[in-house]
Amino acid sequence: MQFSRNVHLCLNPPMLFDTVSGGKDRRSGLILTIPLCSEQTSMEELSTTLDYLLSIPSEKCKARGFTVIVDGRKSQWNIVKTVVLMLQNVIPAEVSLVCVVKPDEFWDKKVTHFCFWKEKDRLGFEVILVSANKLTRYIEPCQLTDEFGGSLVYDHMDWLNKRLVFEKFTKESTSLLDELAVINESEAGSQPDKDRPLDGNFLPSFDPETVLQTGHELLSELQQRRFNGSEGSTAWSPMDDELLAQPQVMKLLDSLREQYTKYQEVCRQRSKRTQLEEIQTKVMQVVNWLEGPGTEQLRTQWGIGDSTRASQALQQKHEEIESQHSEWFAVYVELNQQMAALLSAGDEEDLAELKSLQQQLSDVCYRQASQLEFRQNLLQSAHEFHGTAQDLSQQLDGLLGMLCADVTPTDGAAVQQTLKHLEEKLKSVEGALQGLREKGQILLDQISNQTSWSYGKDIVIKNKENIDHIQSVMEDMQLRKQRCEDMVDVRRLKMLQMVQLFKCEEDATQAVEWLGELLDALLKTHVRLGDDAQETKILLEKHKKFVDVAQSTYDYGRQLLQATVVLCQSLRCTTRSSGDTLPRLNRVWKQFSVTSEERLQRLEMASAFHTAAEKILTGCSEQSETSVDLEVYEEVEAVGKSLLDRLTVPVIFPDGSEQYFGSPSDMASSAEHIRDRIKLVEVRRLQARHSVGVTAFLPSRL
Repeated sequence: MQFSRNVHLCLNPPMLFDTVSGGKDRRSGLILTIPLCSEQTSMEELSTTLDYLLSIPSEKCKARGFTVIVDGRKSQWNIVKTVVLMLQNVIPAEVSLVCVVKPDEFWDKKVTHFCFWKEKDRLGFEVILVSANKLTRYIEPCQLTDEFGGSLVYDHMDWLNKRLVFEKFTKESTSLLDELAVINESEAGSQPDKDRPLDGNFLPSFDPETVLQTGHELLSELQQRRFNGSEGSTAWSPMDDELLAQPQVMKLLDSLREQYTKYQEVCRQRSKRTQLEEIQTKVMQVVNWLEGPGTEQLRTQWGIGDSTRASQALQQKHEEIESQHSEWFAVYVELNQQMAALLSAGDEEDLAELKSLQQQLSDVCYRQASQLEFRQNLLQSAHEFHGTAQDLSQQLDGLLGMLCADVTPTDGAAVQQTLKHLEEKLKSVEGALQGLREKGQILLDQISNQTSWSYGKDIVIKNKENIDHIQSVMEDMQLRKQRCEDMVDVRRLKMLQMVQLFKCEEDATQAVEWLGELLDALLKTHVRLGDDAQETKILLEKHKKFVDVAQSTYDYGRQLLQATVVLCQSLRCTTRSSGDTLPRLNRVWKQFSVTSEERLQRLEMASAFHTAAEKILTGCSEQSETSVDLEVYEEVEAVGKSLLDRLTVPVIFPDGSEQYFGSPSDMASSAEHIRDRIKLVEVRRLQARHSVGVTAFLPSRL
């Protein structure tokens, strides 16, 4: 097993050039291997390394002697010689045999210059110069490592790491045990001092948990592989130094656990005392601040503001106060948790003091928190009250603006819409005023129920200014709303009159349209004159009724226009109907009157014509026919021709315009029927003449 030149142990050992691999010679002595190289070897370091390695085995092992293997295959002869001579000075008593492993083809001539066997008495041990393949003559192969052709399983780095950990653990645990013993004895031998701080002398130089963990891991590594006891086996068995280290590590671990347990209890007691002292200090800090500056802050905050902006400013100020309190409340929560944990531990000596501190802290914090909450609720109610008052004031201003503006609607629908909007505004104002009363009453109740801010003592609070302000705002809004209501009543009456005015104008216009429709119907559809006297009589009766309807329509329109004049006078506005609708109504009525008169005359002429014609045409005997005067025939013919002429003449309106009854085909049809009647009358007249002539001739012949 070889060591690097740059590896140092934790106890500052020298660099290791030689190793103890764990192999044994035939006398059960340990085998010490010194590997040499071509570089310069420091004899001082080699000597120191040998001293360190020889300190590891037990005295029993060292009494059996060592077999030293000096591997000079990569070194010079003079170095090998120096090393062998150095063994005489360092460990002559412990060495029983030195095997110098030589190169296969060198030193043959040089060996003759120095015979180790001759120096055996002077050296104190036997020196054998042997090649590597013949080393098994002196040492069993199972006790040699693989570099010498043996089968001994050995991991140099594993041994080195374990040794480093062991040395480190031994040093730290020994130092830690001494420190813990001093701390525990000093604490046990003195009364607890509450004023003594936890300084650095109370803390050990090493972390006990880390040292214990290192020891357990080391012990686990040392106990990982057990000695199997079968000689000649190739299985690896623990070296003597590992077997010796196990009880030492176990002993250190036991002592360390014992002292560490005592130290933990000491720390727990001191930590408990320190924690209790810190809690007491912090509790008094919280209580003193809440009952001092915190309470004074709340005492100076009484107002509710006179507007939304003022109440918002007060809320912001209160939020700053709450923020400062929150920091102390956070300390209270932390302290309460710490005290609860200490109370659950069940230390009788501290229970009464802890409970008293906890109760005192809770009382102060809960009282201060309730005061903050009450103030916050009061400011919130004040903000809502002022906000509602501001909204109501804006609504009243808007309503007043509507009432002061001139109303110039274009039609009745616009007036109705404006009136509806006005009513909605008034209703909204009423609802807002009711909400203001409710919020004001809530605020007044809160102010009247306001309690003491601190210590549970009643303090006279001067809230008259706040109460007067709230009542003044509500009364002012009530008066403004009442004034608006009065103005709304006046505006409502005016707008209803305007609705009536527009309605009269619309109905008058409708009357003109109806009268125009009647005129149009009279000219276009009332064109028949009847086929006989009976039908003409019926048409005359219908015409009279038709004229009566038109007369009623005209009279209705006139009444509506007169009503508009009255409404305009009441509203103090210029009438619009007299300049537009009234002339139209009169014009249409005159046209209708002329047309109806013409229609009446034509119907009367037709009636006279049909009556006279029917007297001639409906004669029952020759006697009656001959008795008819010829003037009657002439009258019928004259009336018929006049009627025919009348049908070709248009109706002339007062403005000079003309309009014909019906269509030309309608007039042609009526004229054709009249002509047919005239022809029948003419035929009857001829028959009458003939009858008169025959009658006159017969007496003469007789």
